[in-house]
Amino acid sequence: MTDEPPRTDDPPMTGHSSTSDDPADPPDPESRIRRLSDRTVDRIAAGEVITRPARVVAELVDNALDAGATRVSIAVDGDGTDAIRVRDDGHGMSREDARLALERHATSKLRDGQDPVEAASLGFRGEALAAIAEAAGRLEVVTNDGGPVGTRIVAGGRTALGGGSDGDATGDDAERGATGDGVGTVTDAGRARGTTVTVTDLFATRPARRESLAGPSAEFARISALVADYALARPDVAFTLDHDDTETLSTPGTGWSDAVLGVYDRDVASRSTALDATERGALDGTDDAAVEIRGVLAYPSVTRATRDHVRVAVNGRPVADAELERAIVAGYDRLLPDGREPVAAIDVRLPAGAVDPNVHPAKREVGLRHGDAVTEAVRDTIADALTGADLRRRAAVATDLKTALSPASDDAPFADVDPIGQYRDLYLLCDAGDELLVIDAHAAHERVNYERLRRAFAREDGDDAPGEADPLPDAVATLDPPVTVSLTSAERAALDAHGDSLRRLGFDAEPFGGDVVRLRTVPAPFGRAADADAFRDAIGRLTNGESPADPYDPLLADLACHPSVKRGDALDRTAMRNLLDRLGECEQPFSCPHGRPTVLSVEESTLAAGFDRPSRG
Repeated sequence: MTDEPPRTDDPPMTGHSSTSDDPADPPDPESRIRRLSDRTVDRIAAGEVITRPARVVAELVDNALDAGATRVSIAVDGDGTDAIRVRDDGHGMSREDARLALERHATSKLRDGQDPVEAASLGFRGEALAAIAEAAGRLEVVTNDGGPVGTRIVAGGRTALGGGSDGDATGDDAERGATGDGVGTVTDAGRARGTTVTVTDLFATRPARRESLAGPSAEFARISALVADYALARPDVAFTLDHDDTETLSTPGTGWSDAVLGVYDRDVASRSTALDATERGALDGTDDAAVEIRGVLAYPSVTRATRDHVRVAVNGRPVADAELERAIVAGYDRLLPDGREPVAAIDVRLPAGAVDPNVHPAKREVGLRHGDAVTEAVRDTIADALTGADLRRRAAVATDLKTALSPASDDAPFADVDPIGQYRDLYLLCDAGDELLVIDAHAAHERVNYERLRRAFAREDGDDAPGEADPLPDAVATLDPPVTVSLTSAERAALDAHGDSLRRLGFDAEPFGGDVVRLRTVPAPFGRAADADAFRDAIGRLTNGESPADPYDPLLADLACHPSVKRGDALDRTAMRNLLDRLGECEQPFSCPHGRPTVLSVEESTLAAGFDRPSRG
């Protein structure tokens, strides 16, 4: 590869070592890359972390952010094993630091003897470059710390393991085997300040690892979701993601609203509110131990079927933390419709000593020293921010409960049940002789719609389960005009991978430029057409990689939810009677398709005892 001249139109781009912000300033000796002592290495040693292409992206983005980057560009070819390139405008590295960066346990993020828990960077598991070099067929690092000449280093899997060199530089300007621990060639390079890391032929030395990966669309979907996590955790940084030379995500680094617009669409961005709060004394009663909670909350009218869109970051790094996710959902409390999850991205800022960033080899989890206090602060802050914000809307629902199902048996469990009334706009109170039945109207209607879907699929296929036939002609509604739907890049990747399954359900979508598709048909087997939210929910299930024995079953269960009555939908006596009749015709009337009960009973003797009366039974 030949040296590339500096480009004035190319934003200065990564770094793995820090100097000062001014290139003319002398480097800070505390920020230089250093080899760690054996004692420190023993404290932070971890297992393999480069397990799939998305982990390469995560490690390189972490390095870029730690280097102070304000722009990070990620380019992926295929599933990521072909090529990954991450470019940034961070501090860059000197030649000496660049050579050390490919050594194991050489870092700018941790000083010898420093407790890893106190590291203020995005966490440390040994420098990523050495681990990536071992897994890649070729690793190229082009970097400049602001000097007149940059540095290019080329290494490969065999080189990183102690073999020969890899690269194309020749002549006197090439330093071969410079460190003996991963560097193949070191040459001059023309580049603005920052770093570009290019990884090609990932897992070339580990064929079993490559064979264990999912398909290209699934692997790219992981990368896309990861970059979206970073974009929403760091809205002050501009991110771009290209896949096979096509831009799939772009955020300008100008705040929360623009980050949401780049990851989602204008509709979600317009129905969101930014959050910036500080809970002082939340950790130990002192102002020094404050919890800063920043982020963006979509209004309760914007929901998804799964919790994938509840994003959590701690000190600017995306993490998986079930307790914090639950705290976010709890902050929404009863504003959310039943069975729906919010769209939210929260960054919790804590003192470095209150966070252990190294409890997980891949850095996807963190340890919180005051976990209960932090989750309580998150929940209360979100609840305060949403007070009075866009409460749920009530709308009439076409229940289509008059059309009978073919009875599953001769039994009619609700034939002698008389509806009395409705409680809390959701629960049906019914007289059943010696019992008072309380029926969850949504769960019951959901069971009815689910069994309708299952039976419609079975009739079409001539079997007891869905198959790979054409969509059901009588259960599909044509949208005229078609509806445009903006997808995240992860959702678009899932659509490409599972288009046949979605068409089988009745969703027919065609590309309409970028991550926008035109939805031409939707399922309508129960008298009411589904909508774009149902389409997104179906994609969400497929994005999660769910593959039960019957892959359609969870999708049908979700689809059955959309037209079902919700809290706030008032039912008259006739509608209640119809719902009881349809529920009695189901194969499994006493649970919804997600496993929740549909019916609870209270015996008359229980009421009598409570009022100190004799039972009539």
